Amino acid sequence: MDDYRRIADRIAADITGGRLRPGQRLPPQRAFARRRGIAPSTAGRVYAELVRRGLVVGEVGRGTFVRATAPDGQPGLALTEAAGAPLVNLELNYPSAPGQAELLAPALATLLRPDALGQALRPAAAAGTQAAREAVVALLAQGGLRAGPERIVFTGNARQAIAAALASLVRPGGRVGVEPLTYPLVKEIAARLGLVLVPLATDAEGPVPESVADAHRAAPLSALYLQTALHNPTSLTTSAGRLRQLADCVHRLGIPVVEDRIWAFLQPGGTPPLAALAPGLVHLVDSLSKRIAPGLTAGFVVAPRDRAEAVARAVRSGGWSAGGFALEAVVRWLGDGTVDRLVTAKRQDARRRQRLLAEKLAGFAVRSDPAAYFAWWELPAPWRADTFTAAALDHGIAVTPGTAFAVGTGRAPDAIRLGLGSAPERELARALATLAGVAREGVDGGGG
Repeated sequence: MDDYRRIADRIAADITGGRLRPGQRLPPQRAFARRRGIAPSTAGRVYAELVRRGLVVGEVGRGTFVRATAPDGQPGLALTEAAGAPLVNLELNYPSAPGQAELLAPALATLLRPDALGQALRPAAAAGTQAAREAVVALLAQGGLRAGPERIVFTGNARQAIAAALASLVRPGGRVGVEPLTYPLVKEIAARLGLVLVPLATDAEGPVPESVADAHRAAPLSALYLQTALHNPTSLTTSAGRLRQLADCVHRLGIPVVEDRIWAFLQPGGTPPLAALAPGLVHLVDSLSKRIAPGLTAGFVVAPRDRAEAVARAVRSGGWSAGGFALEAVVRWLGDGTVDRLVTAKRQDARRRQRLLAEKLAGFAVRSDPAAYFAWWELPAPWRADTFTAAALDHGIAVTPGTAFAVGTGRAPDAIRLGLGSAPERELARALATLAGVAREGVDGGGG
C-alpha cells in the first residue's frame, strides 16, 4: 500500500477512535509534513485521501477540520452524507448580491480587448498602477480616511495584506497585542512568522487602552492587530471615544497598529478608522473581495508614508503581490459605480439575514450587529462548543467553534460563530431553525 494511504489510515483510526474529535482542526500541511518526516506533497495526498473518505473537510484559507463519522465508525461515511442532505456551510462567509454577475460583466468587455488584456496580464508591482492607487484613495475617502496614493500597497488578498504588514513590523519572537477573540488566520500568520499573540482586555466599547499599556509594560509590544469595525466574530464596532483613547495610547507608547477594516463597508456612515487619528502609526488593511466577489482576490495596505516601502518589500519577499488583471478590473468597477451598487445590495442582504437570525434564534444569547454578516452565539448550558459543532454536523450544518478564535491559554468560550453570508436565504433560515432545535433539545435533555 502507498505510504500516504498508510498514514491516512492511522489518522482515520484516530478519528473513528475518538482521539481526534469532530470540529478539531488538523495541523497545516507543511507542519504535518515536518512532524511526520514526510514531503509536503505526501502530506497533501494524505489530506486529499482523508477528504475523499469523508473524514475531514478543507476550507480555503481556514484549514482542515475533522467531520463527524458514521455511527458504525466506518471511515468514509460522514454523518452529513448518511443523512442524505447537502452540507449547509455556516463557517464560510462569502456574500454574493443578487444579479452580481450581470452587474460585473459589462465593465470587463473593454478589458478583454487584446491590447488591454495583454497589459492587464503583466505582473503587477506592489505599488499597483496609478489608476488603481487613485481609485482606492477615492474609495477610502468615502469611509473617512484621506490618504495619498503613495501610501497604498497592493496584495493578492486581505490575508496577505495582514501578513505583509505584520512581517514588516515585527521580528520573529516579537509580541503582538490582539483582541482575546481574533480572526483565526491571524493565529496562523503569527505561527508562520514566529510571532507571539498577546490577548488584550476588551469591553463593550472595544479594546481597553489600559490593557495595552499593561501588556506593553510587562514586555514591549511590537505591534497591535485590531478589528475596529464589525469585529469578527463578535460584530463589535469600537466606539469613536474609544478610538480616540487608543490613538492617544499608541502615540504615547509608540506602538504601531495593523487595523483590519475588511467588513467596515457594511456600515454606512460608520465611525472613521483609527488610521485617521494616528496616520503615522496605523497600517490599515482592507480588501475588495467582500465588496465585489469572493473570486476577486485583491487586498491592500494603507501604510504610514514613511513605511510604505517596508511593507512593499514584505509583499515582494512573501510573493504576495496582486494580479494585474484583478487590479484592472477593480479600477473599472470602482469607476463605473458597480462597487457602490454591490455594496448597497450587500448591506440590504445582510440586514435581511440578521432579521432571519433574530427570528430563528430568539431567546438565545446571540451577539451581532444589524449590519453584519456573522453572529456570535453563546451556547446555553450544558452545551460545549465542540459537542455542539459535532451535533450541528450530524444535522448537515457546519459552524465554527469558539476555539478557532480564542487567543491565550484560558478556557475557550462555549460559543460558536455563525457565518450568514454564503448560504441561500431559505437554506439559512432552515439551518438556523434546525440549530435552535438542537440547542433546545440538548438543554431539555441535559446533554451536550
